[in-house]
Amino acid sequence: MDENKIYVTEKDYMRLRNLLDSFHGEDYEDLEIELDRAGVLTDAEVPRDLITMNSTVRYLNVQDNKELTISLVYPKDANFNEGKISILAPLGSAIFGLKVGQEINWMFPDGKTRTLRILEVSYQPEASGDWHL
Repeated sequence: MDENKIYVTEKDYMRLRNLLDSFHGEDYEDLEIELDRAGVLTDAEVPRDLITMNSTVRYLNVQDNKELTISLVYPKDANFNEGKISILAPLGSAIFGLKVGQEINWMFPDGKTRTLRILEVSYQPEASGDWHL
């Protein structure tokens, strides 16, 4: 696997394509671009440290030296107060498909760009055998 590439499960790829198709005319270009450049993996190929849909992730905001834990969810399950971030939110589409150790530069709502480093995938449906998620 190419360390500079993002990867997505077949199931997530199909569900996200269908989700984007249901939002006719709305601009989710960041997620579209991520899906277009992603490598698609079968369930058997999914590494345990890959951020897939419904994963719980701990990351470091390098500049602020702050660790945060979030769950990456579909829009209907999003709840910011519970740390459930929608895949359609800029942060959600930015971390989707990354692996532990990878970093991204991400522009926060305040306009400042910060580096986020993935520290841990503490829960991943595929690794836990939760194929229904």
